[in-house]
Amino acid sequence: MYNRGKEAMNLANRVETHLVPELFEALQEDRLVTVATIDHESGGPTIHAISWIRAFDEYTLRLAADRRSRIVQNIKHQSAVAVHLLANESAYSITGNGKVLTENVDSLPVPMAIIELKVSEIRDVMFYGSKVVAEPKHQKTYDKRAAERLDQQVIEALKKGADA
Repeated sequence: MYNRGKEAMNLANRVETHLVPELFEALQEDRLVTVATIDHESGGPTIHAISWIRAFDEYTLRLAADRRSRIVQNIKHQSAVAVHLLANESAYSITGNGKVLTENVDSLPVPMAIIELKVSEIRDVMFYGSKVVAEPKHQKTYDKRAAERLDQQVIEALKKGADA
């Protein structure tokens, strides 16, 4: 799971039940991930792109989303969640059960919910014989200082969880 070299073939089928140190560290910084949930209306899969996600511990991820977003409604109806993470020269599928910890973080200037994902399985899903050579980058398109301030407030709320 951790090495894209000659051992990668043997590790591609390896399943982890917690975040290994490299993935835990990757989820301590701002990064773009995709989150898959089950749509509460159609019953089909749906994808969300987010950047407010952090590893709380090796078994738990926390993410923030607008409380009016479909991701919040979907998790309230069906807890199955998958996070797609590009890190450590590979692609990972992190699956588990999500729970909305709070739908209203009073300390934030925008209506934000905190969601917690209990990790049940992590798989290296990169196709054989390749590696990720550049991770996706994103840029906030609104006021830079306001974005930095809001990012810091959201990260603090993720650390506090339901107590935010």
